[in-house]
Amino acid sequence: MDDAAHFHTPTVPDATGFTPIVPAIVADTHRDAGERFLEYFAATIRNANTRAAYMNAVADFLRFAPVAELGSLAEIRSIHVTLYIETVSARFSAPTVKLRLAALRGLFDWLARHGVLETNPAAPVRGPAYTYKRGKTPILTAAEAKRLLESIETDSLVGLRDRALIAVMVYSFARVSAAVGMDIEDLVQTAGRSWLRLHEKGGKVHEMPVHHRLLEHLDVYLAAIGEKDVKAPLFRSALGRTGKLGDQRLNRHDAYAMVRRRAIKAGVAEKIGNHSFRGTGITTYLENEGTLELAQEMANHASPRTTKLYDRRGDKITQDAVERIRIE
Repeated sequence: MDDAAHFHTPTVPDATGFTPIVPAIVADTHRDAGERFLEYFAATIRNANTRAAYMNAVADFLRFAPVAELGSLAEIRSIHVTLYIETVSARFSAPTVKLRLAALRGLFDWLARHGVLETNPAAPVRGPAYTYKRGKTPILTAAEAKRLLESIETDSLVGLRDRALIAVMVYSFARVSAAVGMDIEDLVQTAGRSWLRLHEKGGKVHEMPVHHRLLEHLDVYLAAIGEKDVKAPLFRSALGRTGKLGDQRLNRHDAYAMVRRRAIKAGVAEKIGNHSFRGTGITTYLENEGTLELAQEMANHASPRTTKLYDRRGDKITQDAVERIRIE
């Protein structure tokens, strides 16, 4: 059977540039199945990265041999989902498997509620047991973060941009997507105080007071770019290796590449990324007698358990304790 028989023309492009395709197994289920299938991804998932991850999870499930042999989604049973989860559990980590199961549950629940399916076959399926108390993202000590910031040259616009961006992530606990998503107007002056307006996941707007050291870096950077349009992107992409900046917004992937270059240059041994600065800021704040409750609010976390994952104050204690095991 050729590709035309397997796939149907898409009608809803994804915001990331990826165009979803309705597989034949979906379209052959119900007259509204294709539309509802695309609608689930386009209308119910606001975050583009989550949408892409869920699309990949569903596509992988539909390629799973026992499922690919079926004629429509209506033939899928809980046993198919269970076999799939057991199979991928041997290949991926527990968080990845749980994400894939969540994608299937969400899609099938949506289709069942809109009359495409009678029941949700993924509803009774159990995911892998997984609990964790400590995040895996590598972070920096306060001294390492200071050394990294001080290692960035300040005689070019790119250097000033990089220092300001890293400082935003450290001092405001901002996610990289929120940091690079800022426009100049998102630096707000109210009653003599400076604030950052961060556009977070799910369309939420979160405001954070600007740390005095961060304000210094931002002031120097803004004076250097001399931008008058307040709706222009705050952090822009570089023009090749000229040290100059263009008009386009810096994306998170280029920000990650920048962080890796800067970390290597500063002699940082850990393979840090954009998210490392969020953990660095939170841990440093807590080390200086900050409270978990305020850290949660500052990080815009829904649960203190999430904030606790960034708290690495116990790392040194654990290492010291282990070194007391002396077998000599």
